[in-house]
Amino acid sequence: MWNQVRKLQKNKTLKYGIPMLLLVVGGSFGLREFTQIRYDAQKIKRKMDPALEARVNTKKQSEILQDEYEKLKDLNLNEWKNIRGPRPWEDSKEYQEQQRARLNKGT
Repeated sequence: MWNQVRKLQKNKTLKYGIPMLLLVVGGSFGLREFTQIRYDAQKIKRKMDPALEARVNTKKQSEILQDEYEKLKDLNLNEWKNIRGPRPWEDSKEYQEQQRARLNKGT
């Protein structure tokens, strides 16, 4: 009996092959579960706002683009002024008042 146990302990297939096979097969099942969690999380993140989703479902894409174009067509984009926002260390209200004063002096 002890002789058979020693033969099994010396057998390289049992010592190295079976643990390697279990690692490969078990790893594939584990990776499948982890990747499924990843794709489920992406699906949840991609969900649209219900109001936007209802609008998209009721109108065709070309109609939505046409509506947005009509909104932008009415705007006068040639006379806009680029105003820099305040830096984190600057007081935002004070800085905005200074910017408005400079713009009013310039016009």
